[in-house]
Amino acid sequence: MKVVPSAIDTYYEPFVGGGAVFFALAAAGRFRRAVLADANQELILCYVAVRDEVDQVIDALVRYRYDKDAFYAARAVDPESLTLPARAARLIYLNRAGYNGLYRVNKSGLFNVPFGRHQKLVICDEPRLRAASAALKDVDIRCQDFAVSVETATSRDFVYFDPPYVPLSRTSSFTAYAQGRFGNEEQRRLAATLRHLGNNGVPALLSNSDCLTTRTLYRHLPRTKIPVRRAINSVATARGPVGELLVRSYDF
Repeated sequence: MKVVPSAIDTYYEPFVGGGAVFFALAAAGRFRRAVLADANQELILCYVAVRDEVDQVIDALVRYRYDKDAFYAARAVDPESLTLPARAARLIYLNRAGYNGLYRVNKSGLFNVPFGRHQKLVICDEPRLRAASAALKDVDIRCQDFAVSVETATSRDFVYFDPPYVPLSRTSSFTAYAQGRFGNEEQRRLAATLRHLGNNGVPALLSNSDCLTTRTLYRHLPRTKIPVRRAINSVATARGPVGELLVRSYDF
């Protein structure tokens, strides 16, 4: 957390995903307010449900079981036919019981990750869900484009971008995290957004893969290469440290 400002008025995370950085900063009391956003509507609705109706989410989630047939039956359900808590519980279940915790959709925006094989699986982690609900209290949660979500950021705030990474190979191209892909044009627009924030004195940090594309996109910006263990690979022995870039909007 050394690259995070010591005092933050509003924390912005436009690609919230699992929210690991948000929850760590919230536990440490590092910000006054937070804005969490993502283009993935299912994910955003899940966060809203956990924030506002965590009891109902838990009640729906405890009914699921770790079973292949049950998994594919749940995957086939139209999420729009469900109540908000049930919709959130379905997403949590599919994410936990699916392959390697991966979230991926097809061209129609339908979740298409296969059933996963887990030695031990806790489908409903009630204490963590309640802790997440408490952390999300009063948080502004939006289904919104990343550039729009940070338009109000100021020099007193902090922005963390954790976008779909530039793929290092064709087989690692998991960019379909929502309906519509995060391709080269979106990566260029993201780089322009980071520079715009820097020009306006807004502290922002971005993580991405370390490759020629990102080194070119973020040339002349302060950046650090770090080794990170990659958990998803079709070859188990290839799941090891890879290079990632941490890029700052300016040298704050």
